[in-house]
Amino acid sequence: MISELSVMQFTLPDRTMSVMEIFHFVREADCYPNTSIAYRILFTMPVTVASAQRSFCKLKLLKNYLRSVMLQERLNGLATLCIEKQLLDEIDIDSIIDDFACRNARRKF
Repeated sequence: MISELSVMQFTLPDRTMSVMEIFHFVREADCYPNTSIAYRILFTMPVTVASAQRSFCKLKLLKNYLRSVMLQERLNGLATLCIEKQLLDEIDIDSIIDDFACRNARRKF
């Protein structure tokens, strides 16, 4: 790995390059296998850690503030909604609201 990095240092262009540009250079050169693996690990680690951290943080918030007033099933549902926010953003909320409003229209006040 050290020898690959020292050789790569002399073969890189003499301009400032971003990490992604260096990674593309390493992939195109196809003669630095250990460096390529190290870059792939570097790029995947922060995403994995951040996602898990976000999930536990949301669950902690839900448990602290809402634990005493709800059942486990509802807590699990809210935690899933918070963790999977990207999927939640794709759902058409207006149709759900209309369906709920139609069901409650028969209620007497």
